[in-house]
Amino acid sequence: MAKRMILMVSLVLAVFGAIFGYKAFMGKMMAKFMFSGKAPLVTVSAAKPESLSWQPRLSSVGTLRAGNGIELATEVSGIVEEINFKSGDAVKAGQVLLRLNADAETAQLHSLKVLAELSRTVYARDKKQFAVQAISKAVLDGDCADVANKLAMIKQQEAVIAKKAIRAPFDGKIGISLVSIGQYLNPGSRIAALQALERMYVDFYLPQQDISKLAVGQAVEVSTDAYPGKIFGAKIMAIDSLVEVETRNIQVEAMIDNAKHELLPGMYATVEVLAGAPQDHLTLPQTAITFNPYGETVFALEENGEDESGKPILTAKQKFVIVGETRGDQIAVLKGVREDDTVVTSGQLKLKNGSKVIVNNQVQPSNDANPEPVDQ
Repeated sequence: MAKRMILMVSLVLAVFGAIFGYKAFMGKMMAKFMFSGKAPLVTVSAAKPESLSWQPRLSSVGTLRAGNGIELATEVSGIVEEINFKSGDAVKAGQVLLRLNADAETAQLHSLKVLAELSRTVYARDKKQFAVQAISKAVLDGDCADVANKLAMIKQQEAVIAKKAIRAPFDGKIGISLVSIGQYLNPGSRIAALQALERMYVDFYLPQQDISKLAVGQAVEVSTDAYPGKIFGAKIMAIDSLVEVETRNIQVEAMIDNAKHELLPGMYATVEVLAGAPQDHLTLPQTAITFNPYGETVFALEENGEDESGKPILTAKQKFVIVGETRGDQIAVLKGVREDDTVVTSGQLKLKNGSKVIVNNQVQPSNDANPEPVDQ
């Protein structure tokens, strides 16, 4: 019985020993394989920084307005008797656009002229009587004042009648008519908009730190989505004399030649002020930059020996960089890379410092300074 128990225990120990031995052997072999193996190559795209000359610009958005632009309105009340324009007409300064009925005012003017003539007659007669001392000087002075008063009333009435004719104050293009024949208008009633479109102005704002970069006569480029891809040349005409306290921005006014009447008041515009001489920058696609809370980085590729086939082994090295302004898909790198560096442009998320890489540039990230949407 004791022999059987010893044999059974020995057998169990042998089985467990074989199992634990096999596990230990497999663990050792696995560790040996892992330590002797090489990390797989990471596929990335890469490019060298491109040296470009960039014109420094101050960007803003603005609103267009005409050099002269008003809402035509009546100064006196009356019924519309005559309309001498059509919506959208080009009109000249002084042209009568609309007349209000002035019959009552004209009749009153005739009455005032009759009274003025009577006053002149009385004054002339009293001068003769004063010469022979038939009347006093006070009576003659009253007659003189009466003549002057009547003449002033005539001028006042003529001014009222003149206001019944609404004239164009300057050359321009008239908008949509808001009145009709026979309509009664109160003082201040709108008639139509009148805009001088030969020259347009764009009003825009820039932060106070840009004041030193602004000057009257400075070149400006204006664009609007009404004419995609078209640039309208302009120049700064005035810079406001104060900075707005609420925003710390300063208003700037630029003038645009609008001989073709392409631009209209009230349009939204994108404004680019050309500030200073062009500057050379090393640029990369924005995808090459990794933005982090502690700073921006790139991965530069370095040769680190050769493989069995004689090809250079490329290693990714992380570098901190200082970046500048952007233009479309491009970004200026002010510090951290050289013109002869090769920089990873996509695939950075798979990298760490010292990763071995293989470059495949069959698909490159966009690097356009002026990208435009593409219909798929």
